[in-house]
Amino acid sequence: MANIIDGKAVSAQVKEDIRQEVEALKKQGISIGLAVVIVGDDPASQVYVKNKEKACEAVGFESFKYALPAETTEEELLALVDKLNNDDRVDGILVQLPLPKHLDDKIIINNIRPDKDVDAFHPVNVGKIMIGDYSFLPCTPAGVMELIRSTGTDVAGKECVVIGRSNIVGKPQAMLLLHQNGTVTITHSKTKDLKEVCARADILVAAVGRAKMVTADYIKEGAVVIDVGMNRDENGKLCGDVDFEDCKEKAGFITPVPGGVGPMTIAMLMKNTLTAGKEHKLGK
Repeated sequence: MANIIDGKAVSAQVKEDIRQEVEALKKQGISIGLAVVIVGDDPASQVYVKNKEKACEAVGFESFKYALPAETTEEELLALVDKLNNDDRVDGILVQLPLPKHLDDKIIINNIRPDKDVDAFHPVNVGKIMIGDYSFLPCTPAGVMELIRSTGTDVAGKECVVIGRSNIVGKPQAMLLLHQNGTVTITHSKTKDLKEVCARADILVAAVGRAKMVTADYIKEGAVVIDVGMNRDENGKLCGDVDFEDCKEKAGFITPVPGGVGPMTIAMLMKNTLTAGKEHKLGK
């Protein structure tokens, strides 16, 4: 029976460490601020933004929320980004995706100052991750690394397989595992013998967006299995890319959905914002 990795507990510890650091900074008269911009009224985005506001409150950040109507023009949104780029109270800027169809998220992200891009989506930050000289990391892959660390597993020399090659999770996840000296394979819909490739993995990260695709025969006995997926099963119940019930006997460690990777994403956003704030206000 696998050890279940408790993302809520790990994220609570990360946030508590941040809270203590923020408290110490406040005593020096330094505050850290995160601006969140949401365009339109996508229900999932509304939930994410609310959770980010709660997390800011929990760690002691100043939180600036900008809720714009769905018909906001690109010009208007870029003007707001420019204003936030030049606002010294704001250390991190997060534009909630997806944006309404008439707005080009690439243009918007490219206009966020790289040192305030706490999602780490700007091409400058993506490049820095590639060469291993980064200030902050994409929140979900960084959260996955924290969860792996929490198991006591040393990535160095391990066979690591990532299922999925998205710019947000799959590719950066592979780079982070590589930076820790893992032997990394990225798999996707065109991979031959996917099951056999996955079954070699000491560490398997599933980020493909297909409900319960990964079954026990994809998993090596005793592997660390991290499920990034967030899907609905045939009964409308939240589930991951990994069939948890089928895999939990075979894995050594496994994350549940919900309560695994999800809480870590916001915790790492807080960590990135603190890093940005310290760079802006302390020069480190």
